[in-house]
Amino acid sequence: MTTREKFSRERVSGYLRARGREIVNEKDEPIILSGWGLGNWLLPEGYMWKAGPRGDRPRRLEEIVRELAGSEYAAGFWPKFRENYVRREDILRMAELGYNSVRVPIGWRVLMEDEQGVHFKEDGFRLIDRLLDWCEEARIYAFLDLHGAPGGQTGANIDDCVDDFPRLFTDRDSWDKAIALWGKLSERYKDRWIVGGYDILNEPLRPDDGRKPCQYLLPKLREFYIAAIKEIRRHDRRHMLSIEGSSWSTDPAVFCEDYDSNMVIHFHRYAVLPDIGAYREFLELAGRWNKPLWLGESGENTPEWFAALYPLGAKLGVGYNVWPWKKMDCTNSPYSVRKPGGWDKFTAYTSGGERPTYREAVDMFNEYLENMKIEHCDERPEVSASVRREPGCSVRATDFDEGGGLGTEKTDALSGYRRGSGMRIVEPKTMPEKRFGFDCCWDAFTLSLRAGEYAEYTLYNAVQGSTVEVVFAEGALGTVEVLQDGQSLGTVGAGSGPVELKAARETVVRLVGAEGESLLEKVVFG
Repeated sequence: MTTREKFSRERVSGYLRARGREIVNEKDEPIILSGWGLGNWLLPEGYMWKAGPRGDRPRRLEEIVRELAGSEYAAGFWPKFRENYVRREDILRMAELGYNSVRVPIGWRVLMEDEQGVHFKEDGFRLIDRLLDWCEEARIYAFLDLHGAPGGQTGANIDDCVDDFPRLFTDRDSWDKAIALWGKLSERYKDRWIVGGYDILNEPLRPDDGRKPCQYLLPKLREFYIAAIKEIRRHDRRHMLSIEGSSWSTDPAVFCEDYDSNMVIHFHRYAVLPDIGAYREFLELAGRWNKPLWLGESGENTPEWFAALYPLGAKLGVGYNVWPWKKMDCTNSPYSVRKPGGWDKFTAYTSGGERPTYREAVDMFNEYLENMKIEHCDERPEVSASVRREPGCSVRATDFDEGGGLGTEKTDALSGYRRGSGMRIVEPKTMPEKRFGFDCCWDAFTLSLRAGEYAEYTLYNAVQGSTVEVVFAEGALGTVEVLQDGQSLGTVGAGSGPVELKAARETVVRLVGAEGESLLEKVVFG
């Protein structure tokens, strides 16, 4: 059974469950999750609006829309926003691209009243009901993710908290509301097999970073998991649970006990070097507890970073969910929402600048509501091609398959990138400055291949007419032989152009040093 077979949407069949280190469907077939997160839909994030610091979370965006366009307009804006941002067309497009799952981040105030006591909002649940209908039609599992819990579980803008402190763990009312919400969700969806699982809390307990400390609440996080699971299992014995650690879901300390027999260990990766080091700690953890792993959120980097990290995880049996499906004016999501006319005035206002007029605000918000529909977005096909390593992507030469290389030196770049590979990874004389917050500049490295040395790259879904092109560093003089699944396709040097591949669902391209020393930048899969 190939890795690619485990990604098939034909594996979307019945309730998911954990079986040792694997996730399996009702037919006992292993499945590797692949998909995108629906960020900004039921929990809007300011950076996806190009908002300034004043618009960094849902409650502040809501206030800004009211300020700029008036209360009557704002009351109608948000239902339209939720109608338009994620539609049937989005889910069907995910299926067309070959994904088998979607993560659904939920802000609690969409489903509950922010008032005394527990009062649910039926309109919010109907949005989820409708999404699940689309997912059943498309054969895509939906993971329900409590991204913003009552009171906030993270203590940052991403959970829509009031004061950057995770009050879920200190305020009884917030705790009770969150437990009640998981009771309601599990009772309502216990018979919906298309729900892949319940992601109980997103990124709980940010690191202690100069704001009011919160890591001391780790024991309360464990208590919450125990209480929430008890409430879920009171209604629903079948659905798989997804458990995340603290510190942006990177700290495994919370996994000190077996919370449930049917659970997946869920972790996140941003701003890391895209090699096996990004997985090692959690692979060891999964081995100790005999549980499956899920890279449940990752992204916000370059397509080449995607092409390095996610196919590697898949080979290790680790599924992924990339963040997010769409956002405004971007190059690293599958769909980019076009900026409405005059939107820079919105960004300026949320950064402390001059206020747009009511008419200007209404016009730009109305245009935003239309631009967010998938048919009005700009598609970025190279993004999905990179995530899945399909034609249309490029792979850095240094991101060869783990174990798929033969080198004669053990020279490591950046204090351990591809440590122990035996390959010579060459750093630039001057490292470039970071281009964005999650950048790690690994793509400035090149790979040296001398005669007889080789590097391998697994590629997927090559069709008739697919090609591979080896891009040499500027001034490189050597040559390399290109082989596909052991058969030579010829020898290339700088400027040689692409070589045609044979059609294959999964294929390995090997580059073997021929004459001289070849300094390689990347492999382009066309």
